[in-house]
Amino acid sequence: MNLLTRTTTQEQQVKLGQRFSFGENWKRYLTVIDENRIQDAVHSLQQMLEVDDLNGNSFLDIGSGSGLFSLAARRMGARVLSFDFDPHSVSCTRELKRRFFEHDTNWDVQTGSVLDNSYLASLGKFDVVYSWGVLHHTGRMWEALANVAQNVGTNGKLFIALYNYQPFASRYWTWVKRTYNKWRLTRPIFVVIHTIYPTLPSAAIRLVQKRKSPRGMSMLYDLYDWLGGYPFEVARPEQIFDFYKRRGYELTALKTVGGRLGCNEFVFQRNQVAQK
Repeated sequence: MNLLTRTTTQEQQVKLGQRFSFGENWKRYLTVIDENRIQDAVHSLQQMLEVDDLNGNSFLDIGSGSGLFSLAARRMGARVLSFDFDPHSVSCTRELKRRFFEHDTNWDVQTGSVLDNSYLASLGKFDVVYSWGVLHHTGRMWEALANVAQNVGTNGKLFIALYNYQPFASRYWTWVKRTYNKWRLTRPIFVVIHTIYPTLPSAAIRLVQKRKSPRGMSMLYDLYDWLGGYPFEVARPEQIFDFYKRRGYELTALKTVGGRLGCNEFVFQRNQVAQK
């Protein structure tokens, strides 16, 4: 699939209400990015990858979105390649590169799809492959999970985050997201309802506990992203463990939401040649 076809398909899906325009939301998020948010993103990578820096490492950011974590990885010394399916997200990532690493040859930003195996094969192997909250929005999550394995070098790490399965809630959120995208007039209603719950209670708890939004994110733009995030798929942690174990990966770090709403985070290390 060439660049023009990918872009047209994405735009058509958004117009038909089959896909959320993540890039449009990321454009608005760029207005609030500051040094504190960048440092929070850096800390998130350090914590989950169990490293202080990424000097001498290559870093592939699959579904780069705003570009914040590509920027964080570059700040940590990695050679970074970022790509996204959404042209607006690609523009956001390029804007962050322009702001902080203009003309830098160790950060490349491209348009591409995680469902395009020939494209992924052309990128080669990386020390760290990162895809946070992306693969469950492809509409073909299990295919995407298999595809990213080919880009992890031997002893390299795969850092992914995926929506947690909940027996009733997952069906409810699928309906909300599908409706939000298909029927634009419902969007203010959903925003008001879900600002009251769960956004405001979460904000109150963070205020009392003196915690910031995790990973340098924004509560407001996270709400838009959450309500609109469609396609939408979920997985139990044990499904992901088994999936990558069969492909020669060992789990090295895990952060779950404990059966609640949100994303489970996984870091796997590739110790053997991955099997398809």
